Amino acid sequence: MQSNKNPFKGRQFTAEIILWAVRWYLQFPISYRDLECMLSDRGVQVDHTTLFRWIQAYAPEIEKRIRPHLRMTNGSWRLDETYIRVKGKWVYLYSAVDAAGQTIDFLLSPKRDAAAARRFFRKALGQSHTVNPRTVTVDKNAAYPIAVKAMKRARELWRFAKLRQLKFLNNIVEQDHRRIKRLVNPGLGFKSFATASRTIAGYEAMAMIRKGQVARAPASDMGAQRDFIAALFGTAA
Repeated sequence: MQSNKNPFKGRQFTAEIILWAVRWYLQFPISYRDLECMLSDRGVQVDHTTLFRWIQAYAPEIEKRIRPHLRMTNGSWRLDETYIRVKGKWVYLYSAVDAAGQTIDFLLSPKRDAAAARRFFRKALGQSHTVNPRTVTVDKNAAYPIAVKAMKRARELWRFAKLRQLKFLNNIVEQDHRRIKRLVNPGLGFKSFATASRTIAGYEAMAMIRKGQVARAPASDMGAQRDFIAALFGTAA
C-alpha cells in the first residue's frame, strides 16, 4: 500500500471502521469470521475476505509508521526464535526484547542458521530506537556465536558486546512468542510467507504500543492508543 495523503481512498468503509477492525484483529486472538460477526453486531456488514485485505494493507503500514515514535530500548538484548506454520511448513520468527521487555525487533525467516541470525542483527541494529548492545542473551543455538563473531569482525557489532547462552534468562522474550502463538492459532496458519510477514508486523506493532513504547499512547490507555493510530494515518478517531 502506498503511503499518501489519504491511504483510505477508494475504500467502501470509513477510516474509523477500518482501523477499529485492524486494531482488534491484531490485538486479540480472533479469526476473520469472528471479526466479521463482531462488526455485524455493530451494524457494519463486512465480508471476512475484505477484512483479510485490510490486514494485509494496513498492518505493515502501522508497523512502519510507529517506528519513529518508539522509545529507546536499552543495551541488554534477549534473543530467541519460535516456529510459525506457513503453507503447511515451519518457518522461524526471530524476536528480541531488552531487559525491560521492550521490543527491539523481529524477523520472519525461512531458515534458522547463522546467515538468518546475522540478517536479524542487522535489521535490529538499523532501527532508530535501538542501541548497539553491551550484552546479548540467547539460547544454545550454535548459529548465534557464529553470527556474532562475523559481525564483530566486520565491525557491525560492538567488539566488547558479551554473548551469553543462558536459556533461563530468555523467559521475557518467550512470553512474546506465546503471545504471537495465541494470535496466530485462530487463523490456523498462514497461506504464504508474504501474508505471514505482513500480519506479524501488525501483531508486533500493536504489541509495542500496548507495552507503552510510544510516549503518546500509554500502555493502560486504549483510548490514547486508538487516537495515536488514527493520527498516524491523518484521520480522526
